[in-house]
Amino acid sequence: MARTRTTKKLAQRIDLNYFKRPTRLKRAKVWLSLLLPLIALIWIGWHFATRDSRVYSSGRLSEPHAVFETQCAACHVQQADSFSAKAKDSACLACHDGPIHHSSPESSPACATCHVEHRGRISLSAPSNQACARCHRDLKSKAPPSQFANNIVSFEEGHPEFASLKNVDRDPGTIKLNHSLHMKPIRRAPGGPNVQLDCNDCHRTAAAAKSAWTYADAKYVNAPVTYTDKDELTVAHSPGLSPRNPSTGRALMAPVKFATACASCHLLTFDNRFEEGVPHDKPEVVHAFLLKRFSDYIAAHAGELHEMQDPARDLTGRPLPPRMRTLTSPQWVQEKVAVAEELLAHKTCTQCHQMNRGNLPDTKIARWSESANAKMSAPGSSQIVPTPIPDIAPANITLRWLPHSKFDHDAHTGFTCTSCHEKALSSTESNDILIPGIATCKTCHAPGPNHAESRCFECHTYHDWAQRKEVKPTFTLPALRTGK
Repeated sequence: MARTRTTKKLAQRIDLNYFKRPTRLKRAKVWLSLLLPLIALIWIGWHFATRDSRVYSSGRLSEPHAVFETQCAACHVQQADSFSAKAKDSACLACHDGPIHHSSPESSPACATCHVEHRGRISLSAPSNQACARCHRDLKSKAPPSQFANNIVSFEEGHPEFASLKNVDRDPGTIKLNHSLHMKPIRRAPGGPNVQLDCNDCHRTAAAAKSAWTYADAKYVNAPVTYTDKDELTVAHSPGLSPRNPSTGRALMAPVKFATACASCHLLTFDNRFEEGVPHDKPEVVHAFLLKRFSDYIAAHAGELHEMQDPARDLTGRPLPPRMRTLTSPQWVQEKVAVAEELLAHKTCTQCHQMNRGNLPDTKIARWSESANAKMSAPGSSQIVPTPIPDIAPANITLRWLPHSKFDHDAHTGFTCTSCHEKALSSTESNDILIPGIATCKTCHAPGPNHAESRCFECHTYHDWAQRKEVKPTFTLPALRTGK
């Protein structure tokens, strides 16, 4: 007969007191449930008694503020035995000066909105993109109306092309330079050897410009000049905010100087009687230099006042009878100055500068013009009446192409110049803008590992530090006050 198994018989086999009998595990759970809360209360009580606020802190402070980790009252207002959720601006401004960025103070956010503390040992001066995007994702709704892009979320999202490439069609500079020609082997001075120029031969930062230059001429490097930065540089139409730290001289490229970058190849000789060249200076300085050099020369070589015409100078091909003329010293000087200035204006200076050559001195006498000879031979005629000296257009060199951003060439020394300024290899026009576009920057500056920093603070500054004020900190650590 088969055995019958019922639930009643099975239940009788179960020990109903199993869960009531004590075991090691059960005892451990009981003791832990009692001891852990007690230890926690003792730990909290000990921190409270020693006035250590880290037990209820929101997190560790940044490294510059680490000294305040146990001094909550230094930044937070204490009310009813508790502290305010955010530090007040007055607490920040007691030690720091943060000049406002916008024209209206009510549009400036609180310090703690962008500089969020209690996030560990981070850089507090590096706000998140979200902090910038609070305003820059919709500038249309802000006041006053903005001239900049109205919707920028990050460098990757919404950032427009750089204004210097987007809004400017040509380089406003007047200096003529064919970059493509200078990037190939080129002859060094008339009759000199071919050389291969490097970008560093002409373009260096202000700090590096103090070192030796390959193609410099000591005579021009040490010579004083009368022109100033206003004659060479053009000011940005929309200057950016002043940075916090003073310039180190390693960020921006210094203006290219004739004395250090050009003088060894581009000679300013003016007459085969002299080995030296004219000064690289304003036309009136060059004019005065020529007058003195030729005056000193003819005083020592009076025999040259009597000249015989060289038959080779006549381009008609007809035989010429011998011709002689005699000049006074002032006439000879004025003639030679006129010829030298014409040579400089039509051949030498015009290679690089835009010139008004319509007011050059009359050089007919130097070509043995009959009318000029007759005029000089007239009674009472002792010298040629000088005409105005030539004009040279201001250089208008743009020193800073991105006035609203920070850029440091010294931080990019690991790259070749042409890896960013690729257009320089093919540019034949002096009015080409050769700064790289935003696409070039994005190849390195992007989010994620193996990329350079791309958050807003990397290139932009918020506070206008030109408006900074010296602040004397008013807070003193209690330990310092008590002398402990």
